[in-house]
Amino acid sequence: MLRASFTTEEAVYGVILVAGMIAVSGAHGATSLSVFWTVLVTVVVFWLAHLYAGTVAGHGLDKDRIVGLGESFRHALRRSLGLLLSSLIPLVILLLGAGRLINDRLTIWLALWMCVAVLAVLGYIAFRRRGAPWYIRLLGALTTAAFGIVIILAKALIH
Repeated sequence: MLRASFTTEEAVYGVILVAGMIAVSGAHGATSLSVFWTVLVTVVVFWLAHLYAGTVAGHGLDKDRIVGLGESFRHALRRSLGLLLSSLIPLVILLLGAGRLINDRLTIWLALWMCVAVLAVLGYIAFRRRGAPWYIRLLGALTTAAFGIVIILAKALIH
């Protein structure tokens, strides 16, 4: 379940959300700890909203059978877990800064670049699962990572 949850569009969306939140909340000298809490709370709220919406949308009649609330919830949980899990690596990096193991500015940039790396891995896995040749997998990784790079460019231009 963990592997299937992490390699979903929700995981890609989650990493992009996290990168955007780091870029916005990390502006103007914010501490790693304040960015950590902003990102964590935002991701949890988005995840809960996604879980709720998926449960409600999946509940009811589906191709001549009734989908119960429990079944709908389990399906939505599997689908939405990637949104939550995709934030773990950047959040751990932000905690390293909060613990003063890395200075705040470097921590925020490191967490942003880690989002790009996670996006690249997700893109690569998505194309590998479809049996694409290595060069298409690489192109998929670069294309997916480009979303994070756009956020980093926006952060650089803002500063």
